[in-house]
Amino acid sequence: MAFLQSPHGIIFAILGAALATLLPGIGSAAGVGLVGEASAGVTAEDPSKFSKLLILQLLPATQGIYGMLTSFLLLSSLGIIGGSPVEISVAKGLAYLISCLPIAIVGYFSAIKQAKTSAAGVSLVAKRPDQMVKGMLFSAMVETYAILALLISMLGNTGINNLNI
Repeated sequence: MAFLQSPHGIIFAILGAALATLLPGIGSAAGVGLVGEASAGVTAEDPSKFSKLLILQLLPATQGIYGMLTSFLLLSSLGIIGGSPVEISVAKGLAYLISCLPIAIVGYFSAIKQAKTSAAGVSLVAKRPDQMVKGMLFSAMVETYAILALLISMLGNTGINNLNI
């Protein structure tokens, strides 16, 4: 138990912040690339569809933003950004790490799934440009789970601030 009370928990908290940025960022980068590849052919055939396709391409990028927001808020609350770092117990650092996992894991997988849904929307726009909003809505349904993961990670991090461990 002495290990859990040692003041080196900041390492685990930073690991949580890193995972919250890295995994959704990787998923978003892959997702934006996938939709961009699907959009390039359609744009080559009909350049007037570019703006509609760009919107579909940007949708999987939000998970990376959510991960970065989670990390920024955590690192700010720990004084790593814009202050002096605080000492926290290993137990508290592990709690922060665990709290970052929802956005890290769900952010990664939802970005990939959202990209596949957006790529299907690209096919919809290619044949029926007037139906682009439907493609966006299909993609936005996947986004819901990234938002829920963001919410639980942020609420978890806020709640951990108040724990006395």
